Amino acid sequence: MVFGTRAVMEAIKAGREIEKIFIQAGLNNELIRELINTAQAKKVPYSFIPQQKLNSMSSKNHQGVICLLSIVQYAPLENIIDKCYEEGREPFFLVLDRITDVRNFGAIARTVECAGLDAIIIGEKGNAPISADAMKTSAGALNHLPVCRVKDIPKTFRLLKDNGIKVIACTEKASESLYEMEMNCPLALVMGSEEDGISPEILKAADHLAKIPMQGNIGSLNVSVAAGVSIYEAVRQRGLSKK
Repeated sequence: MVFGTRAVMEAIKAGREIEKIFIQAGLNNELIRELINTAQAKKVPYSFIPQQKLNSMSSKNHQGVICLLSIVQYAPLENIIDKCYEEGREPFFLVLDRITDVRNFGAIARTVECAGLDAIIIGEKGNAPISADAMKTSAGALNHLPVCRVKDIPKTFRLLKDNGIKVIACTEKASESLYEMEMNCPLALVMGSEEDGISPEILKAADHLAKIPMQGNIGSLNVSVAAGVSIYEAVRQRGLSKK
């Protein structure tokens, strides 16, 4: 963590990889406005939270501003797409919409790395911070796996589609089974929030919707398990084509 308005501004200007900035709600002095302008210019996410929440994050003299530094270096998505095609490979991504449990995120990252995907794509807002707990749960996979943080996931889908990448959203709201999908192609699979799944605007922007068939009474899987099932069905299809 970095504490205090001036210290956080210096961290931004120094190019430190920042997960998020938390600002005490109601603060509106000249220094805070300068911080916000600096964060906006550098596209660093920030949010306003109550003082009690800031105090629970740290007992140090934070002056109403706490910055979480990222433990990963975020990668530009365009660069990874270009690299895949330059190496003669079909890109394979996992997109995560509002995964809030760091243990789920870490477990998903471990599966993604083991399965050989090219990157995880996350939105700027609504996700669990990529913290030491996430790194531990990933068994170190986040040291080897590119993570791309994007401002707008539906707009990012346009970039993927323009580069010939099919976007399949995994949701129980789908009518087609995951096992009926053609996934032996440039691909991005989308998994949604533990609470309410994939958001409507992201579902609408996807090329296809697919569900994992359920036989039991509960009707849903933990998101990290669902991600594993979906990823390895794609891996199976892509592997068959190489035999």
